[in-house]
This record gives sequence, C-alpha cells and structure tokens, in this order.
Amino acid sequence: MSGPLDGIRVLEAGLLIQGPQAAALLADMGADVIKIELPDLGDQGRYIHVGPDDSRSAVYTACNRGKRSVALDLRHPRGAGIFKTLAKDADVFVSNFKPGTLETWGIGYDDLAQINPGIICAQGSTFGPVGPDADREGADLAGQAAGGLISTIGRDQDTPSPVGVFIADHIASLNLAAGILAALYARTSTGRGQRVEASLLGGQIWAQATEFTHLMLTNEPAKRANDGHSLIKGVYGIFETADGWIAIPGVPPHARDAFFIALDRPDLTLDDRLQGIAVHGAFDWLMDQLVTAFKTQPTEHWCRVLREAGVRYAPVRNHRQVLDDSGAWDNGYFAAVGDAEGEPGHVVGTPIRMSGTPLAPGATAPALGAHTEEVLREIGIGDAELAVLRERKTI
Repeated sequence: MSGPLDGIRVLEAGLLIQGPQAAALLADMGADVIKIELPDLGDQGRYIHVGPDDSRSAVYTACNRGKRSVALDLRHPRGAGIFKTLAKDADVFVSNFKPGTLETWGIGYDDLAQINPGIICAQGSTFGPVGPDADREGADLAGQAAGGLISTIGRDQDTPSPVGVFIADHIASLNLAAGILAALYARTSTGRGQRVEASLLGGQIWAQATEFTHLMLTNEPAKRANDGHSLIKGVYGIFETADGWIAIPGVPPHARDAFFIALDRPDLTLDDRLQGIAVHGAFDWLMDQLVTAFKTQPTEHWCRVLREAGVRYAPVRNHRQVLDDSGAWDNGYFAAVGDAEGEPGHVVGTPIRMSGTPLAPGATAPALGAHTEEVLREIGIGDAELAVLRERKTI
C-alpha cells in the first residue's frame, strides 16, 4: 500500500538533526525526499562518527534513511538556478540554516513562491525567526538551556545536566513536520503554499507548556525533578530497587489499595493522609516509606507484582534493554530491513501506525551525491552540462 504522502516531493537542505529528521518522517510517510548537500562536504551530521576508527555516523543514518542525495552548491548562481528548477515541481522545501541564509542565496520563500505558488517552505532555527537572537546559531544543547529544560533536571544538589539525547532537535523536528502537514492540508482549499517555521527554543517552551503555565498562574517556577516531578505531590517518581530502578507514573485513587498491598504495606491503605489524589501534607513521609519498600526486592519482582495488581509501572531500562524488547519490534518501533543489495539490517522504525496508508522506514541513508545525476537528468540536464557542472564543482 502507498504511504499517506505518496506523490509528494520534498526538497531538503537540512543539517544535522532538526531539518533532516523532519524530512525523514515525511519520507517514512511515502514522500520522495531529495536531500541537497554541499559537494565534497555534505551534511555536517556525516562527520559525527561512531568511533575513532569507524567513519559511520549514527546521526546521519538515523535522520536521512530513505532519501535521495544530490550534491549541489546552492551558493553558486547556477546551483541556485538548478534548485529553482527542482522547486517548480516540489511540494515542500525543508531547511534549518540560520534565518536569512536562503534569502541571501536567492532561494527564500518569497523567491520560490514566485515560481511555484504552491510550495511550502519549512524553516527550522534555534531561537526563532525574529527577535534579538534570530541571527544567532545554535544546536540542541542551546535549545535545552535557553528553553529552561535543564533547570528542571536532576536533584536539588546536582549540577546542571542536559537530557542525554538530542531532545530539543527532536521536538523541533516534530513541530516542523506537523506544520508541514497542516500546510499541505490548507493548500487543498487555498491552492497556495506558505512559510512554516519552528525553532528549538519554541519547541522546548511548547514541551513544557504545563510548567510555564504553572509559573504564569502562581509566579513560582517549576523546581528540579528530584526523581519525580515538582508539580505532582503523589506516587509519581523513580525508585531504587534491590538491583536497579523502577518508575511509578502515578497511582490513581482506585488503584491505591492494590499498590500498597503489592508493596507489602497494607497498613498504608488505612492511613487517612493518603486517601486523596494528592498527598501534600504527607508527601515527604510517604516517599520515605516507598523508598524503603522498593529496596527490599529486585526490579523483576516489582514488575511482576505490580502488573498482577493492575498498577502502572515501568522498569528503568538502558538502550540495550529497549532494543531487546519484543514489544518494540512488534509495534514497528524497530524494524528489520534490507538495503539496496538486499543485505539485512536494523533501523529505528516509525512511531506512527496507520491502518490504510501505513508508514515504512527507509532502509539506508544515501552516500553523498549518490543520486545527483539521476535527479538532474529528471529535470532535463544532459551529459554535456553535467560534465561542466562537475568541472566547476557546482555538483
């Protein structure tokens, strides 16, 4: 079956994660994604190698599988001209250069809309397209720091620490993809494309909408997580077990008795201080009781008894343990694929399931410029001009 974006053509001139990951999701949805990269250099993500003697890149592979790569110098007038020819029949253009860069090269939204009124130009940035920091460059860590996320991580006595994944880039990529899908839908009634913009800073603020709303309502900023969440005064947090850690993501009132009995603390079911949804007055005391209880048995024991009791839980796992989870494979969150030569391999799958137009993860990420001639021939460029373009290092 065809994917939901079958027939949609996407041009992507993204770097590292924000733009490329948004376009990768569109590729999983069935779009034909053509990645534009600088000749002899390419996306910077190619150079974050997995080891000193291993030039493979997890960043590039994860964010660019299923695309076609065209090596084209957009800074060169002829390169920009070829790009405009590609843009005439494109539906979407994704990038995450510093704001104003594309306009300098003559391929900003206003330039492209003149030749293709239906094109959607999705532009990612670090701090947003306007304001005093618009022209500043940044990366994932800048989004986490400037957006306030780092201030909530860890315990009160800890030094600041970022999340151990590229979370600001990832959230911004999802926002960019959501904006693109909305713009494609709007185009069905207006016939026109539009500019779509998303930033690392904006994504971090949106991801913490609850915490910022709490600040605006009370003038009290959210505090450090301290193994849970500063706004939740209930059974919500990470607890050490005899051999690891377990997460208890909230215990609703109807499950409270079953939870305490599973912990072998039936006496707590009768404590008047613990009968409400929140336990503000007895919160610290209750946490002490739970910390002591969970340390008495290994994680596997608690997973079994809490599952039998119908109580929400999750073991704290490392990436290897997640990769070994059969449920993650059953749901397609990891997938076995074959590359162009039919060699088997594994990829991170798609997190979205659709019954009528299923998504399919790409098997491999393209080598730099692997599809340059193929794509340029599709727009009528012949052998003679290809030779000239190569000589001039435009491709």
